[in-house]
Amino acid sequence: MDQARTTISKIFNGEPRSYTRFNLTQNMEGDNSHVEMKLSSDMDDEVEANGVGESINQHNRPYYPSKLNQRSPKTICGFVIAILFLFIIGYLIGYLSNKSTVKNEIKSDCPVFSEPTPERPQPVYSLDWSDLRTLLKKKLTTDNIKSSLKEFSSVSHQAGSSGDEALANKIMDKFRTFKMTPWTDEHYVKVQDRGTSNKVLFRGNAVGTTEGYLAYSAVATVEGTALYGHYGRAEDFRRLRELNVDVNGKVVLIRTGQLTFAEKVANAASLNASAVLIYPDPLNYEINDDTALFGHVHLGTGDPYTPGFPSFNHTQFPPAVSSGLPLIPAQTITIKQATEIMSKLGGRTLPDGWNDGMLWDTRLGDEDDNITVEVNNVLVQRKIHNVFGVIKGYLDADRYMVIGAQRDAWGPGFARSTVGTSLLVELARTITDMIKNDEFKPKRSIVFGSWSAGEFGSVGATEWLEGYLTSLNLKTFSYISLDEVISGSDSFKASASPLLYDLLESTMKQVSSTVDATKSLHEQFAASNWEKSVMEPMGLSHSAYPFQSFSGIPSLSFRFTSVNIQSSKSYPFGTFEDTELSLDRYTSSSTLKLAKTAGEVAGLVTLRLVHDHLLKLNVAKYTNVIRNYVSQIRAKVESRQMVRRLPSTLSMQWLLSAQGSYDRAASNLVSVIRDSDLDDMEQCRIINNRIMRVEGSLLSPYVSPRETPFRHIMLGSGSHTLAYLVDHLEAIRGNLKSADVDQFRNQFALATWTIQGCANALAGEVWNMDNEI
Repeated sequence: MDQARTTISKIFNGEPRSYTRFNLTQNMEGDNSHVEMKLSSDMDDEVEANGVGESINQHNRPYYPSKLNQRSPKTICGFVIAILFLFIIGYLIGYLSNKSTVKNEIKSDCPVFSEPTPERPQPVYSLDWSDLRTLLKKKLTTDNIKSSLKEFSSVSHQAGSSGDEALANKIMDKFRTFKMTPWTDEHYVKVQDRGTSNKVLFRGNAVGTTEGYLAYSAVATVEGTALYGHYGRAEDFRRLRELNVDVNGKVVLIRTGQLTFAEKVANAASLNASAVLIYPDPLNYEINDDTALFGHVHLGTGDPYTPGFPSFNHTQFPPAVSSGLPLIPAQTITIKQATEIMSKLGGRTLPDGWNDGMLWDTRLGDEDDNITVEVNNVLVQRKIHNVFGVIKGYLDADRYMVIGAQRDAWGPGFARSTVGTSLLVELARTITDMIKNDEFKPKRSIVFGSWSAGEFGSVGATEWLEGYLTSLNLKTFSYISLDEVISGSDSFKASASPLLYDLLESTMKQVSSTVDATKSLHEQFAASNWEKSVMEPMGLSHSAYPFQSFSGIPSLSFRFTSVNIQSSKSYPFGTFEDTELSLDRYTSSSTLKLAKTAGEVAGLVTLRLVHDHLLKLNVAKYTNVIRNYVSQIRAKVESRQMVRRLPSTLSMQWLLSAQGSYDRAASNLVSVIRDSDLDDMEQCRIINNRIMRVEGSLLSPYVSPRETPFRHIMLGSGSHTLAYLVDHLEAIRGNLKSADVDQFRNQFALATWTIQGCANALAGEVWNMDNEI
């Protein structure tokens, strides 16, 4: 084509006379510049013909008139024919050359690389929420649950054992059957096995057979006088101090219940007790007199010999030990052993309220009541496997929730692990079946996790969190625990992040009562004040605790239990009597029905979180929690300042400002949600990102996850928490040794800025924030 144009130019004008001339005139502040741009001499002719030849003459160039009018008609006709001929030749050349480059032969054995054609998102069919809810209840059947309970029951499946591995392989096979592409997470952890010669002697004589044990106890042999310590709570030891009873050097006997074993031992060790014996009181347990009790005393979760980092085999870290390991020996004893000791104790009578239905007329203990405790537990390394399966979301696959259950147990562990594992598999089956039949498409992903070494303090789950923390706390928006979901039938209890309160309440209204199908769970258990009736604080005894307080992931654990026994551990967890028959006895033979109901609760919460464009997490719920803490701290600070226990320069202004910042950020987000088009997926994703920042932002950035793993300032534990500030103010009021005004002021400032940081994260982008604080 270029050749054709050149030829035409020659025909009309002889030799080409093209040139380029720039003409740009600009007048600014009196500064004149003149540049002219011309592309051919024809333009000169045009300009001259239009009477503006001055711009040409200023370049002193002669004018060349066109000679077209001097040619004859015959010549003109020849020119036209030549032009048409050249045009046809140029067109054919261009067509053939273009055709040769459009498509080459592709051999079948050669890879083909092409730019993918962007596809328009296709509408995904899914049932509406009411139909989806009905479908879940229909597909989650008691028959399937019964089959799974039978399949995953095991007499022996302690962490790292062949029985544990066999169950892991069964779960892997199930996930493969459901087309979930499973994978495993392998860890090498240190646990304690029971020593073969653990002994308890009373007044020099061996007391019964000591078969149970407490993992992570100090290995030692100690002797001291006996002291009865009730439940081993802080208030119990305060009561002893009020009676001028010294705990120093004593072997403290403590009954189960109210606290974890680790918390009981830590409280006794803080007062320099020499050892702790824990027994299952007949008031709290319906078990045989010689039934052994198992547990652990690590005041934390995960492998205590790799605190804050994962127990991968290839990692190289210097030797470290968790600060939560006790420095004194601790041992469990049977009811029979406790009877032999406590029925013979002398000394002072028990304080009021401590002899609440006890079978023995016991006393606090006397100087002649010597007890020797010998613990020879063995530290071993075990390889454990966590097993996972994933259902990927079609819209936000990189945002996911996790459902998990403990797989291992001491002994049968039917209620401890078998029920949760069976429900985990059945929920995976149900949801994948709904997807396979094109009845449901989750917008976000669901990860199913089977944990090992749960009996040693959520070791498998915590090691996974430590290994992938930087990814999980940015992408995981919720965790649901299926551990210990059934241990009774006449009460429903739950522990959760405040973000999940509203979702749990609405779910309870949509699940049928376990005793009357015409009513809901909400009507059965929480008709009046549902939060007061159902919700309880989340602590170390909850397997969801590391997700909530270590990783900053909004978490939920719930359970059907009994209220007619004082101890929260009324069911014989941690014993060889945790069997199917025992659970049927505690549930009045309604285990399957309760399991189906528990599955519906977990399933509906899961589906709701991955079904809607907008995450069902209410950030406004934390407003009242923060306000309540700030109100307590303010009242106590002002009270201490009045009696000059605190300096007047300590101002509440900054903490109140931080609280106000969170209030405004939460209110603003509620307004944004109200005014937004919730069918706009991109808008919902932006809002969801703001919601997901809240829980993780409440982890204090000012403490080490190795030394203080549970960094959540409201639901965690340690000197960085708001609860600690309240307790510290009480210590300052009483002028106790633990009171330190300078430390309080420092923690006060750091907690204030943590709340402000959370408010900033919730506010969204930096241009939406303020610096009022």
